[in-house]
Amino acid sequence: MPRQSRSTLLAALLALLIGLLWAPQVHAREPAPAVKAAGTFRNPLNTGPDPFMAYANGAYHLTTTQGGSIRMWSSPSLGTLLDADPVTVWTDTDSERNQHIWAAEFYRFGNRWYMYYTADDGVDDHHRLYVLESEADDPAGPYHFKAKLTPPNHADDFAIDPGVFQHNGKLYLAYSGINPYQHNGLNIAPMSNPYTVSGDAVALNADGGCPEVREGPEFLNRNGRTWLTYSTCDTGKPDYQLWMLSLPNGADPLTPGNWQQHPGAVFSRVDARGVYGPGHHAFFRSPDGTQDWIVYHAKTTASNTYGNRTTRAQKIGWHADGSPDLGSPLALGATQDLPSGDPGNGNYWINDDGRSSGAGQIAYQGDWNSGTGCGAQCFWSDDHWSDRAGNTATFTFTGTRIALLSVRDTGNGIAAISVDGGPEQRVDFYGAPRTGETLQYLSPRLASGTHTLRIRVTGEHSASSTASFVSVDRAEVYTD
Repeated sequence: MPRQSRSTLLAALLALLIGLLWAPQVHAREPAPAVKAAGTFRNPLNTGPDPFMAYANGAYHLTTTQGGSIRMWSSPSLGTLLDADPVTVWTDTDSERNQHIWAAEFYRFGNRWYMYYTADDGVDDHHRLYVLESEADDPAGPYHFKAKLTPPNHADDFAIDPGVFQHNGKLYLAYSGINPYQHNGLNIAPMSNPYTVSGDAVALNADGGCPEVREGPEFLNRNGRTWLTYSTCDTGKPDYQLWMLSLPNGADPLTPGNWQQHPGAVFSRVDARGVYGPGHHAFFRSPDGTQDWIVYHAKTTASNTYGNRTTRAQKIGWHADGSPDLGSPLALGATQDLPSGDPGNGNYWINDDGRSSGAGQIAYQGDWNSGTGCGAQCFWSDDHWSDRAGNTATFTFTGTRIALLSVRDTGNGIAAISVDGGPEQRVDFYGAPRTGETLQYLSPRLASGTHTLRIRVTGEHSASSTASFVSVDRAEVYTD
């Protein structure tokens, strides 16, 4: 090889070596992405109240109160539950129990799933407890009716919110119903199998900071104790909250004195985050079993109302004394890491001011108002609004579906919404009382690619509204 060629080769190799040595330092100075998207999610997970969640067979399964049936949403990622299509797992033709179907919970015993719920004949005081049994090892059913759950000493008494727990190798039914302390108070009865109550119920005199109810009992067995968390106060109030009792391993759950009262609420409203009435909850494990999570409903309004109770989830921890640390409820829309072992998703958000955690943007036509007056009721504490007929806001996004969340108010009107220039759908943004980050619209499923969602102000409003404003706040984009 000629001397010049060897010199050129050596120079090239030296330059390559220097480049390799310096490359990591150059890369380290590059700015990190502003927002993590694929491994995160935002609440709400569902627009219904009274949630129950379990992870099984490679998916999260969620039920919320629907009234006339039991429906289930299933998804491999927590971040796509709002995008999931529900499956109706139970309806009933028996007129004694086919109305006001509330608070379904499902547990696996052996190779079958058992669905516990309450229902009535149209009269609230006729609520009673029932259980279904699955045909196979699938929480989504199909199910068949199995039994009515009736403690002998409460043979025909009001009862709601059934939950089942195991303690010292035995099975127990907990529920809210008639007891000496509240019309809706905590009761526990023994069970001989998942569908048979085998003895009288005992009443627990649980504290709660208000006189109305003790309901929605849920259980965690860890660190030598069974922890019973429950909801107190009327669920329509902003002070609906969680309190807690505990029972040592080895103690009899049917002896009320064995339950120790934890002082004060363990999960309650956070006005600064716009979270009111957090309660009626359940616990679930992350897909890899290393984390504990709470799923619950809460509202974005301090008004006394049974509406706007949406389902949310967040991770919990444990105190040094072994008790569960439920933390404080996060603001609706707060970005959280997905549970450990969750396969993830490509979801991302687009804010009304143009910021986005993915391939999204927004463009306005006409004069729109904007500002931060909505505070905790809005994503990133800001939104755009207009009542001028013909004004438009157009989201451009890359994905398969888009959800629009924004303020509903007494002065809001009707928008015309279209996807990719197609037919318009009229959507009423009116709401009373005012609520934030409310799901206004969920698009049809679309082919993967780039799409547009246009919101047109019609200048019209319903008879209930005082004006015709349309609010634009957050879009959630789904990519799977």
